Amino acid sequence: MLVRYFAAAAAAAGVPEEHVASHTAVTRDELQQLLVSLHPVPPSGEPALAQVLPRCSWLVDSVAARDPQAPVSPGATVDVLPPFAGG
Repeated sequence: MLVRYFAAAAAAAGVPEEHVASHTAVTRDELQQLLVSLHPVPPSGEPALAQVLPRCSWLVDSVAARDPQAPVSPGATVDVLPPFAGG
């Protein structure tokens, strides 16, 4: 699946996007845990991804994914959106 990070999430991950290999669907919670394990140490001066992700909104194939137990298919595009100032 393609994971695209925005703003503070991109800064914490150190990359704007990445492909995450999965042969089966995972829950959004499982994906979050996987992403944290891929980026355990933040870039210098940035917060840890583990601190940023819980505050983020998630879109799966352009649809809001509010349920952390909802499945995310291996071919999905996931957007990770932290709160933005100015709404």
